[in-house]
Amino acid sequence: MTRSFQKILVIQTAFIGDVILATGVLEKLHQHYPQAQLDFLVRKGNEALVKNHPFLNQTLVWDKKAGKYKNLMKMLKAIRSERYDLVVNIQRFANSGFLTAFSKAKVKVGFDKNPFSWAFHKKVPHEINNGKHEIERNHDLIAEFTDAAAAKPKLYPSSQDFDQARKWKTDQFICFAPASVWFTKQFPKEKWIEFLSSTNFEGLIYALGAPSDAALCDEIIEKSGNRKAENLCGKLSLLESAALMQDAQMNYVNDSAPMHLASAMNAPTAAIFCSTIPDFGFGPLADHSKVIQIEEKLYCRPCGLHGKKSCPEGHFKCGFEIRTNSLTRAVD
Repeated sequence: MTRSFQKILVIQTAFIGDVILATGVLEKLHQHYPQAQLDFLVRKGNEALVKNHPFLNQTLVWDKKAGKYKNLMKMLKAIRSERYDLVVNIQRFANSGFLTAFSKAKVKVGFDKNPFSWAFHKKVPHEINNGKHEIERNHDLIAEFTDAAAAKPKLYPSSQDFDQARKWKTDQFICFAPASVWFTKQFPKEKWIEFLSSTNFEGLIYALGAPSDAALCDEIIEKSGNRKAENLCGKLSLLESAALMQDAQMNYVNDSAPMHLASAMNAPTAAIFCSTIPDFGFGPLADHSKVIQIEEKLYCRPCGLHGKKSCPEGHFKCGFEIRTNSLTRAVD
Protein backbone atom coordinates (compact mmCIF):
# COMPACT_ATOMS: atom_id res chain seq x y z
CA MET A 1 0.00 0.00 0.00
CA THR A 2 1.39 3.40 -1.01
CA ARG A 3 1.08 6.04 1.69
CA SER A 4 2.44 9.50 2.22
CA PHE A 5 3.21 9.97 5.90
CA GLN A 6 4.53 13.35 6.97
CA LYS A 7 4.32 12.90 10.74
CA ILE A 8 4.90 9.52 12.43
CA LEU A 9 4.92 8.50 16.08
CA VAL A 10 6.35 5.19 17.33
CA ILE A 11 5.37 4.10 20.86
CA GLN A 12 7.36 1.71 23.04
CA THR A 13 6.94 2.36 26.78
CA ALA A 14 8.35 -0.95 28.02
CA PHE A 15 11.86 -1.67 29.28
CA ILE A 16 15.36 -0.93 27.98
CA GLY A 17 15.69 -4.03 25.80
CA ASP A 18 12.26 -3.50 24.25
CA VAL A 19 13.12 0.10 23.37
CA ILE A 20 16.40 -0.98 21.77
CA LEU A 21 14.65 -3.60 19.64
CA ALA A 22 12.05 -0.99 18.62
CA THR A 23 14.78 1.12 17.02
CA GLY A 24 14.67 -1.26 14.07
CA VAL A 25 11.22 0.16 13.29
CA LEU A 26 12.68 3.67 13.40
CA GLU A 27 15.37 2.60 10.93
CA LYS A 28 12.89 1.16 8.48
CA LEU A 29 10.42 4.06 8.67
CA HIS A 30 13.20 6.58 8.11
CA GLN A 31 14.44 4.56 5.16
CA HIS A 32 11.04 4.75 3.46
CA TYR A 33 9.93 8.19 4.68
CA PRO A 34 13.17 10.17 5.02
CA GLN A 35 11.41 13.54 4.95
CA ALA A 36 8.80 12.62 7.57
CA GLN A 37 8.82 13.97 11.12
CA LEU A 38 9.63 10.88 13.16
CA ASP A 39 8.90 10.95 16.91
CA PHE A 40 9.41 8.29 19.57
CA LEU A 41 7.50 7.85 22.84
CA VAL A 42 9.25 6.04 25.70
CA ARG A 43 8.89 5.75 29.46
CA LYS A 44 10.92 8.08 31.64
CA GLY A 45 14.44 6.74 32.10
CA ASN A 46 14.79 5.29 28.60
CA GLU A 47 15.09 8.56 26.71
CA ALA A 48 18.89 8.49 27.11
CA LEU A 49 19.02 5.55 24.69
CA VAL A 50 18.04 7.81 21.77
CA LYS A 51 19.72 11.02 22.91
CA ASN A 52 21.00 12.90 19.84
CA HIS A 53 19.47 10.28 17.54
CA PRO A 54 20.22 11.56 14.02
CA PHE A 55 16.75 11.31 12.53
CA LEU A 56 14.39 11.62 15.46
CA ASN A 57 12.52 14.92 15.57
CA GLN A 58 11.68 14.55 19.25
CA THR A 59 11.47 11.98 22.01
CA LEU A 60 8.29 12.13 24.07
CA VAL A 61 8.75 10.94 27.66
CA TRP A 62 5.95 9.53 29.78
CA ASP A 63 6.60 9.52 33.52
CA LYS A 64 4.87 6.38 34.80
CA LYS A 65 5.90 6.86 38.42
CA ALA A 66 5.01 10.45 39.30
CA GLY A 67 1.34 11.13 38.70
CA LYS A 68 1.06 8.25 36.24
CA TYR A 69 -2.46 8.89 34.95
CA LYS A 70 -2.25 12.67 35.16
CA ASN A 71 0.86 12.50 33.01
CA LEU A 72 -0.87 10.04 30.71
CA MET A 73 -3.57 12.62 29.99
CA LYS A 74 -0.92 15.30 29.43
CA MET A 75 0.80 12.97 27.00
CA LEU A 76 -2.45 12.33 25.14
CA LYS A 77 -2.99 16.06 24.78
CA ALA A 78 0.52 16.48 23.38
CA ILE A 79 0.02 13.61 20.92
CA ARG A 80 -3.33 14.90 19.71
CA SER A 81 -1.88 18.36 19.12
CA GLU A 82 0.68 16.89 16.70
CA ARG A 83 -2.02 15.34 14.47
CA TYR A 84 0.11 12.44 13.34
CA ASP A 85 -0.48 10.71 10.05
CA LEU A 86 0.68 7.39 11.51
CA VAL A 87 0.97 6.05 15.05
CA VAL A 88 2.76 2.71 15.44
CA ASN A 89 2.22 1.19 18.89
CA ILE A 90 4.73 -1.56 19.67
CA GLN A 91 3.53 -1.95 23.25
CA ARG A 92 0.76 -4.45 24.03
CA PHE A 93 -0.67 -2.94 27.21
CA ALA A 94 -3.58 -0.65 27.97
CA ASN A 95 -1.86 2.68 28.61
CA SER A 96 -0.10 2.82 25.25
CA GLY A 97 -3.26 1.46 23.62
CA PHE A 98 -5.27 4.31 25.14
CA LEU A 99 -2.81 6.87 23.74
CA THR A 100 -3.00 5.25 20.31
CA ALA A 101 -6.76 4.82 20.25
CA PHE A 102 -7.46 8.47 21.07
CA SER A 103 -4.45 9.99 19.27
CA LYS A 104 -6.52 11.38 16.37
CA ALA A 105 -3.94 9.88 14.02
CA LYS A 106 -5.05 9.17 10.47
CA VAL A 107 -3.66 5.63 10.70
CA LYS A 108 -3.29 3.73 13.98
CA VAL A 109 -1.42 0.42 14.06
CA GLY A 110 -0.76 -2.00 16.91
CA PHE A 111 -0.85 -5.58 18.13
CA ASP A 112 -4.13 -7.42 18.50
CA LYS A 113 -3.34 -8.25 22.14
CA ASN A 114 -3.62 -4.61 23.13
CA PRO A 115 -6.89 -3.98 25.05
CA PHE A 116 -7.55 -0.93 22.86
CA SER A 117 -6.88 -2.70 19.57
CA TRP A 118 -10.57 -2.33 18.71
CA ALA A 119 -9.77 1.30 17.87
CA PHE A 120 -6.75 0.54 15.65
CA HIS A 121 -7.01 0.69 11.87
CA LYS A 122 -4.63 -2.24 11.60
CA LYS A 123 -4.23 -5.05 14.15
CA VAL A 124 -1.32 -7.47 13.89
CA PRO A 125 -0.98 -10.81 15.71
CA HIS A 126 1.87 -11.04 18.23
CA GLU A 127 2.82 -14.71 18.57
CA ILE A 128 5.66 -16.06 20.67
CA ASN A 129 7.64 -19.24 20.00
CA ASN A 130 6.85 -19.50 16.29
CA GLY A 131 10.39 -18.92 15.03
CA LYS A 132 10.09 -15.16 14.60
CA HIS A 133 12.45 -12.74 16.24
CA GLU A 134 10.92 -9.80 18.08
CA ILE A 135 12.24 -7.39 15.46
CA GLU A 136 10.27 -9.35 12.85
CA ARG A 137 7.12 -9.22 14.96
CA ASN A 138 7.61 -5.47 15.33
CA HIS A 139 8.22 -5.11 11.61
CA ASP A 140 4.89 -6.80 10.85
CA LEU A 141 3.27 -3.60 12.11
CA ILE A 142 4.80 -1.54 9.31
CA ALA A 143 5.43 -4.09 6.55
CA GLU A 144 2.37 -2.85 4.65
CA PHE A 145 3.86 0.66 4.55
CA THR A 146 7.51 -0.27 3.94
CA ASP A 147 8.83 -3.61 2.66
CA ALA A 148 9.18 -7.24 3.67
CA ALA A 149 12.51 -7.11 5.51
CA ALA A 150 12.89 -6.24 9.20
CA ALA A 151 15.66 -3.79 10.09
CA LYS A 152 18.06 -4.55 12.90
CA PRO A 153 18.10 -2.28 15.94
CA LYS A 154 20.64 0.51 15.97
CA LEU A 155 21.88 2.98 18.56
CA TYR A 156 23.88 6.14 17.95
CA PRO A 157 26.38 6.96 20.68
CA SER A 158 27.73 10.49 20.34
CA SER A 159 31.36 11.42 19.77
CA GLN A 160 31.51 12.23 23.49
CA ASP A 161 30.24 8.73 24.29
CA PHE A 162 32.98 7.21 22.16
CA ASP A 163 35.56 9.50 23.76
CA GLN A 164 34.54 8.28 27.21
CA ALA A 165 34.69 4.65 26.12
CA ARG A 166 38.08 5.15 24.49
CA LYS A 167 39.69 5.59 27.91
CA TRP A 168 39.25 1.85 28.50
CA LYS A 169 40.45 0.69 25.10
CA THR A 170 44.15 0.56 25.93
CA ASP A 171 44.48 -3.13 25.07
CA GLN A 172 42.38 -5.96 23.70
CA PHE A 173 39.43 -6.50 26.01
CA ILE A 174 36.25 -8.44 26.67
CA CYS A 175 33.16 -7.31 28.56
CA PHE A 176 30.76 -9.24 30.75
CA ALA A 177 27.43 -8.14 32.19
CA PRO A 178 26.39 -10.67 34.85
CA ALA A 179 23.28 -9.04 36.31
CA SER A 180 19.61 -9.17 35.36
CA VAL A 181 16.38 -8.03 36.95
CA TRP A 182 15.35 -11.70 37.02
CA PHE A 183 17.33 -14.32 38.95
CA THR A 184 16.66 -17.15 36.48
CA LYS A 185 18.02 -15.08 33.59
CA GLN A 186 21.34 -14.63 35.39
CA PHE A 187 24.20 -16.99 34.71
CA PRO A 188 25.09 -17.94 38.32
CA LYS A 189 27.80 -15.83 39.94
CA GLU A 190 29.68 -19.03 40.80
CA LYS A 191 29.90 -19.78 37.08
CA TRP A 192 31.11 -16.27 36.29
CA ILE A 193 33.82 -16.71 38.94
CA GLU A 194 34.79 -20.03 37.36
CA PHE A 195 34.94 -18.43 33.92
CA LEU A 196 37.09 -15.48 35.00
CA SER A 197 39.46 -17.74 36.90
CA SER A 198 39.88 -20.23 34.03
CA THR A 199 39.91 -18.06 30.89
CA ASN A 200 43.13 -17.86 28.91
CA PHE A 201 42.22 -14.44 27.52
CA GLU A 202 45.26 -12.23 28.05
CA GLY A 203 43.67 -8.82 27.58
CA LEU A 204 41.55 -6.68 29.88
CA ILE A 205 38.19 -7.77 31.25
CA TYR A 206 35.47 -5.24 32.06
CA ALA A 207 32.33 -5.80 34.12
CA LEU A 208 29.40 -3.70 32.90
CA GLY A 209 26.16 -2.83 34.62
CA ALA A 210 24.22 -0.31 36.66
CA PRO A 211 25.47 1.08 39.99
CA SER A 212 23.25 -1.49 41.72
CA ASP A 213 25.24 -4.28 40.03
CA ALA A 214 28.59 -3.12 41.42
CA ALA A 215 28.58 -5.33 44.53
CA LEU A 216 27.88 -8.46 42.48
CA CYS A 217 30.69 -7.66 40.06
CA ASP A 218 33.10 -6.82 42.89
CA GLU A 219 32.43 -10.24 44.40
CA ILE A 220 32.90 -12.04 41.09
CA ILE A 221 36.17 -10.28 40.34
CA GLU A 222 37.56 -10.67 43.87
CA LYS A 223 36.77 -14.38 44.14
CA SER A 224 38.04 -15.13 40.64
CA GLY A 225 41.46 -13.68 41.44
CA ASN A 226 41.69 -12.31 37.89
CA ARG A 227 43.92 -9.24 38.17
CA LYS A 228 43.04 -7.99 34.69
CA ALA A 229 39.34 -7.67 35.51
CA GLU A 230 37.91 -4.25 36.37
CA ASN A 231 34.48 -3.26 37.58
CA LEU A 232 32.93 -0.47 35.47
CA CYS A 233 29.40 -0.77 36.87
CA GLY A 234 27.90 2.69 37.21
CA LYS A 235 30.90 4.37 35.57
CA LEU A 236 29.46 4.41 32.05
CA SER A 237 26.10 5.50 30.65
CA LEU A 238 24.12 3.12 28.46
CA LEU A 239 25.43 4.72 25.27
CA GLU A 240 28.99 4.84 26.62
CA SER A 241 28.69 1.14 27.46
CA ALA A 242 27.43 0.49 23.92
CA ALA A 243 30.39 2.39 22.50
CA LEU A 244 32.77 0.27 24.57
CA MET A 245 31.07 -3.01 23.66
CA GLN A 246 31.42 -2.28 19.96
CA ASP A 247 35.19 -2.85 20.05
CA ALA A 248 35.31 -5.73 22.53
CA GLN A 249 36.74 -9.07 21.45
CA MET A 250 33.59 -10.54 22.98
CA ASN A 251 30.65 -9.40 25.10
CA TYR A 252 29.31 -12.01 27.52
CA VAL A 253 25.71 -11.23 28.39
CA ASN A 254 22.55 -12.78 29.78
CA ASP A 255 19.17 -12.72 28.04
CA SER A 256 18.74 -9.10 29.11
CA ALA A 257 19.35 -5.46 28.10
CA PRO A 258 23.15 -5.70 27.55
CA MET A 259 22.53 -8.36 24.90
CA HIS A 260 20.33 -5.92 22.99
CA LEU A 261 22.92 -3.16 23.43
CA ALA A 262 25.42 -5.47 21.74
CA SER A 263 22.95 -6.25 18.94
CA ALA A 264 22.35 -2.54 18.32
CA MET A 265 26.10 -1.96 17.95
CA ASN A 266 26.67 -5.15 15.93
CA ALA A 267 29.18 -6.07 18.63
CA PRO A 268 30.51 -9.63 19.16
CA THR A 269 28.08 -11.39 21.47
CA ALA A 270 28.04 -14.55 23.55
CA ALA A 271 24.47 -14.68 24.86
CA ILE A 272 23.85 -16.99 27.81
CA PHE A 273 20.32 -18.37 28.12
CA CYS A 274 19.36 -20.03 31.39
CA SER A 275 15.62 -20.37 32.06
CA THR A 276 14.53 -18.66 28.83
CA ILE A 277 15.19 -19.84 25.28
CA PRO A 278 16.17 -18.11 22.01
CA ASP A 279 13.05 -19.52 20.35
CA PHE A 280 11.02 -16.88 22.17
CA GLY A 281 12.49 -14.44 19.65
CA PHE A 282 14.85 -12.32 21.73
CA GLY A 283 18.21 -13.78 20.75
CA PRO A 284 21.37 -11.90 19.72
CA LEU A 285 21.44 -10.20 16.30
CA ALA A 286 25.09 -9.24 15.82
CA ASP A 287 26.89 -10.71 12.82
CA HIS A 288 29.36 -12.38 15.19
CA SER A 289 27.17 -13.91 17.88
CA LYS A 290 26.54 -17.23 19.51
CA VAL A 291 24.06 -18.64 21.99
CA ILE A 292 25.32 -20.50 25.05
CA GLN A 293 22.87 -22.73 26.88
CA ILE A 294 22.59 -26.10 28.57
CA GLU A 295 23.11 -28.92 26.08
CA GLU A 296 20.79 -31.39 27.78
CA LYS A 297 17.01 -31.02 27.60
CA LEU A 298 15.29 -30.20 30.88
CA TYR A 299 11.62 -30.96 31.44
CA CYS A 300 11.26 -27.64 33.27
CA ARG A 301 12.93 -25.40 30.69
CA PRO A 302 11.70 -22.90 29.70
CA CYS A 303 9.77 -22.15 32.88
CA GLY A 304 8.24 -18.97 31.44
CA LEU A 305 8.54 -16.26 28.83
CA HIS A 306 10.30 -13.95 31.28
CA GLY A 307 12.67 -14.76 34.09
CA LYS A 308 11.61 -15.59 37.63
CA LYS A 309 12.85 -14.39 41.00
CA SER A 310 13.89 -17.93 41.92
CA CYS A 311 14.04 -21.36 40.31
CA PRO A 312 10.58 -22.97 40.60
CA GLU A 313 12.25 -26.39 40.97
CA GLY A 314 14.86 -25.22 43.45
CA HIS A 315 17.89 -26.57 41.54
CA PHE A 316 18.52 -24.00 38.76
CA LYS A 317 20.10 -26.66 36.57
CA CYS A 318 19.55 -24.53 33.45
CA GLY A 319 22.18 -22.15 34.82
CA PHE A 320 24.53 -24.30 36.88
CA GLU A 321 24.88 -27.05 34.27
CA ILE A 322 26.02 -24.78 31.45
CA ARG A 323 29.62 -25.73 30.73
CA THR A 324 31.98 -22.86 31.46
CA ASN A 325 34.39 -23.95 28.70
CA SER A 326 31.72 -23.01 26.18
CA LEU A 327 32.25 -19.39 27.29
CA THR A 328 36.01 -19.78 27.15
CA ARG A 329 35.90 -21.15 23.60
CA ALA A 330 34.01 -18.06 22.43
CA VAL A 331 37.13 -15.91 22.70
CA ASP A 332 40.22 -18.00 23.55
